[in-house]
Amino acid sequence: MNLTRPIHTCLLLLGLVASLGFASAASAQSQEYVIVSGGPALRKWEDLRAPGTQHDRWWGNFIRPARVRIEEIKKQDPNAMITWLVYRTAFVTRSTEDNRALTPLVESVRDKYGVRLMWFDNGTQLINYLNEGQPRGRVKICSFEYYGHSNKYCFMFDYSNLVYGVSKSWLHEKDLPRIRRGIFTNNAFCKSWGCHTGESMSRAWRNATGIPMIGAYGKTDYSNPVQIELSFGGHWTNG
Repeated sequence: MNLTRPIHTCLLLLGLVASLGFASAASAQSQEYVIVSGGPALRKWEDLRAPGTQHDRWWGNFIRPARVRIEEIKKQDPNAMITWLVYRTAFVTRSTEDNRALTPLVESVRDKYGVRLMWFDNGTQLINYLNEGQPRGRVKICSFEYYGHSNKYCFMFDYSNLVYGVSKSWLHEKDLPRIRRGIFTNNAFCKSWGCHTGESMSRAWRNATGIPMIGAYGKTDYSNPVQIELSFGGHWTNG
């Protein structure tokens, strides 16, 4: 009895099943957009500065551009998976100063666009979300954008909010190796819209994650939060 043909046929069938399974797994893989908004300074601190050097006269400096970006993504892909992480503490303290509740205004953006809003308090929580907020084996991050205060070495989530001229909550470039490699798509778009990120942190981000991050060399200007611009002499770089 010649068993060559049946065995060959079975191997072909097994190969076909494996191929179909791989294709099904690939099609099941999803992509996630991650947007991070830091919080505003308090006016009682910023009013101590000279005119022209003050920050955050408007509480929504880092909310409005995130909203605009969310709208852009939704226009391109109505079914896009978007997670928006917002530093809560600064909006609670600014609410007291502005005499109105600001967190419901942030939540109204969530409700309008159907995004996932997650309040956070520190850099560790942000890293934990990046690493484990979704099953990263099948939900990769295709875009990461940061709106907020920063210097060349870190994102500063609450600059001049709890203490004048100081950040009490941040994500430092030394913490970036805690971000797991492989959680981003190969062509992920990463950009910090904060000041000075391109002077050091962008390079540290690429070294830690394998993905380039566009950052500013110099300061960014949120005077028009719908269209963030570079201050005079600045330029964008990816480290």
